[in-house]
Amino acid sequence: MDEKMILLVEDNPDDEALTLRAFKKNNILNPVVVVRDGAEALDLLFRTGQYASRPTEIFPQVVLLDLKLPKVDGLEVLRRIRADARTKLLPVVILTSSDEERDIAKSYSNGANSYIRKPVDFNEFMEAVKQIGVYWLMLNRPPPTPGSKE
Repeated sequence: MDEKMILLVEDNPDDEALTLRAFKKNNILNPVVVVRDGAEALDLLFRTGQYASRPTEIFPQVVLLDLKLPKVDGLEVLRRIRADARTKLLPVVILTSSDEERDIAKSYSNGANSYIRKPVDFNEFMEAVKQIGVYWLMLNRPPPTPGSKE
């Protein structure tokens, strides 16, 4: 499947709505799959639980991952993504309200590709989401999809 799907892992309904609105406003029309906790994100990525029958060819181009999540926190999701051969190369952008040095350092040391603090200002947030879309969906050349013949 050539569709460049975005996985948004976000438990805050306001941040989710704002992110989806920013994608739409910036003409980023890629399908966005939203999961609201870390356990659901892992189920989707590793095809377990409610996602056990998900087709293998549907795989995110990029994961936008919040850190402060219910059930399994974002750093643990990131660790599990990097620990598995199927997902270790998957681009993961931390998109969080945390500006704590500790969170930034832990995110990068666990393999995050990028760390973006959610701007409080609506216009800044719109610009940040636009840049995410332009870079990760248009400019960046992703690794081969797991199971592809490359």
